[in-house]
Amino acid sequence: MNQTDDNTLSLPEKLELARKVLHDFHAQCFWYLREDIELKPADLDEIVRGLRQNGGRRGFLLAAKLCR
Repeated sequence: MNQTDDNTLSLPEKLELARKVLHDFHAQCFWYLREDIELKPADLDEIVRGLRQNGGRRGFLLAAKLCR
């Protein structure tokens, strides 16, 4: 992944990470979403919320990457 100088992810990189997170944490955090959902930028807030609430430490750290 290419990162900008301030160590933040671009929008396409965030969406790519969100797709991976959705797959990896589906049963734990996103059981109410279809696994094959096509994520849009507006969905990032829901992914972050789910990770923070039910993703444990690893999910919390991944949520921080999606927020920046």
